[in-house]
Amino acid sequence: VMHHLRGWGVMIPGIVLFSFFVWVPLGMSFAMSMSKTVGFRMVGNVGFANYAELFRDPRFAIAFSNTFAYLGWSLLIGYFIPVVIGLFLSEVIHFKSLFRIGIYFPAAIAGLIISILFSYLFDPSSAGFLNYILKGLGLSPLKWLDDPNLSKPLIVITMTWRGAGSTALIYLSAFQQIDKTYYEASRIDGANAFNRIIHITLPNVLPTMSLLFMLQIISVMQVFFEPFVMTKGGGPVNSSLSLLLLAYNLAFNESRSDLSAACTVILFLIIMGLSGIYFGLVAFLKKRGYKV
Repeated sequence: VMHHLRGWGVMIPGIVLFSFFVWVPLGMSFAMSMSKTVGFRMVGNVGFANYAELFRDPRFAIAFSNTFAYLGWSLLIGYFIPVVIGLFLSEVIHFKSLFRIGIYFPAAIAGLIISILFSYLFDPSSAGFLNYILKGLGLSPLKWLDDPNLSKPLIVITMTWRGAGSTALIYLSAFQQIDKTYYEASRIDGANAFNRIIHITLPNVLPTMSLLFMLQIISVMQVFFEPFVMTKGGGPVNSSLSLLLLAYNLAFNESRSDLSAACTVILFLIIMGLSGIYFGLVAFLKKRGYKV
């Protein structure tokens, strides 16, 4: 009994903190999304009227589409880069610590600072770093972040540069846990490096890859300060507006915290739905003997 009491004594502070910082705000968001608000104060219940008004706002459809576009671009650009970096780190012989520090370094910098840095890099004016280089080469400058077709991929590149290093170290740890006898046996059988990666490395880190796949989805669905800083609030013409950024604009620029809360609740339900699909698919594959 005392053992169980000590266990609960350790858990209770964590449960209280988790409830205070997660479940209480979430419950308040649900309540606010069903209420009429003055500032951030709820003054009356309106049911689902806020959701109906939000769905009629043309920016919601744009932000919804953009959020999934961010997800698609992030999986296309950023999902396999940490895997490749992790493989490189696992194979490098000299200066291992230097490479690990250099690759992890962007993750130690505040995301806001990185967004400002890449804003100068992709600045569409002639003073922008890349346009300055193009001008020096005698080429025409590009619109970069002012181009609706480029804004989202450029933001995803920024996010990938910031987060790939820390994810690569997770993969490196997974690679180092693979039994070395597999590699020794494959070398005796004449397998080259490519075959070892395909038939030994990747199958053994598949559970790690599937988990990080879901974590990347959750992270990218909440993209906020990159478009907020780099495109000045979701421009051009809302081409980089995300659901979380729309919620911010509604709450702090338009004093519609009720619509903002409805937007965050919808985002929460989307993430929960995607997580449910992921766990259901993993359970389905495990029942059929797949190692995921």
